[in-house]
Amino acid sequence: MSSPASAPPGASLLEVADLLRHRGPALVLTGAGMSTESGIPDYRGPDGSRRVTPMSHQEFTASGDNRQRYWARSFIGWQRFTAAEPNVGHRAVTALQRAGAFGHVITQNVDGLHQRAGTGDVTELHGSLEEVVCLTCGERADRDLVQAFMADANPGFATAVLGHVPDGSQVSSQIRPDGDIVLPDEAVRAFTAPRCLVCRADTLKPDVVFFGGSVPKERVDLCFALTDAAPILVVLGSSLKVMSGYRFVRRAAAHGIPIVVITKGPTRGDAETTHRIDAPLGVTLSALAADFSHAQTA
Repeated sequence: MSSPASAPPGASLLEVADLLRHRGPALVLTGAGMSTESGIPDYRGPDGSRRVTPMSHQEFTASGDNRQRYWARSFIGWQRFTAAEPNVGHRAVTALQRAGAFGHVITQNVDGLHQRAGTGDVTELHGSLEEVVCLTCGERADRDLVQAFMADANPGFATAVLGHVPDGSQVSSQIRPDGDIVLPDEAVRAFTAPRCLVCRADTLKPDVVFFGGSVPKERVDLCFALTDAAPILVVLGSSLKVMSGYRFVRRAAAHGIPIVVITKGPTRGDAETTHRIDAPLGVTLSALAADFSHAQTA
C-alpha cells in the first residue's frame, strides 16, 4: 500500500487525477470539513479530537427540558446556518461530477450545500435540517415554518440573548454542523419550544441523525450497494471518527477498491487509504477540477 501523505501535494494530486481519469467516476463521501470554508466549523480540531460535544439522540428524547434547550439554541443558530453559502470546494465537486470524475455523493452533512452548489445524485446519510418530524405522530413540517412559529412564540428572544453569548457574537464562533450554538441556561429557560401542529406533543425533532442515533437501514443498504459498485471511493473533509461514515471505507477496502482521502489532519481510515492528500479542500479540489477542465478543452 502506498503512502502518498509523505509525497508532495502536487504529485499526489496528479496521481489522484490520473486514477480518476482511468477508473472514475468515483463514489464520494463528504464530512463536516467540506463546509468549514462556508463558515460552519467542524466538530473536531486539527488533530481530530472533538472540539464540541453535540446533543445526543438519547439526551434529546429523554426530556422536554433537553428539547427546549436544543430548540432555543437552534432557533438562534438557524439564521446564521441558512446564511452559509456553498464554497469553492462544493462548486469543485459539482464541476468534477459534471466532468465525469465524480459520481454519486454520500454526504454526512445536513446543511444542503452540495445541492445548492448544483451537485446531483446526493444521498444525505444523516438527513437534512430542512425538515422536522414529530416523534409522537410522525407528522412532518418544513423547518422554515417551525422557525416562524418559534419566532411568533418568542418575540424578542434573539435580541435578548445577544448579550448572553460569551464571545458577544451571538452565533458566529458558536455555530455547529447541526445548526446548534451555545447559550446559557438562564436564556434557555425563557424559551417556548415548538409543538406538533397535529398532536400538540413537544416531540418535534429535526429530521437528522443525532449522535448516538441510527441511520435508517434502507439508507445504509443503499450506501453499501453504492460502495460495492464503486470503482474508487473518494473521502472529502472527514476524520472518519464516526462509524456511520468509516464503515464505507472499511467496506471499500475489503473489496480492494482504491480509497482517496483529501482532508486536513489524521483520519481513522489512514490504514485503509491508498491515496492521501493532507491539504485544504477548497484549493485542492479546485486544482483537481481545473485539471479535468483543461483536459476536456485541450
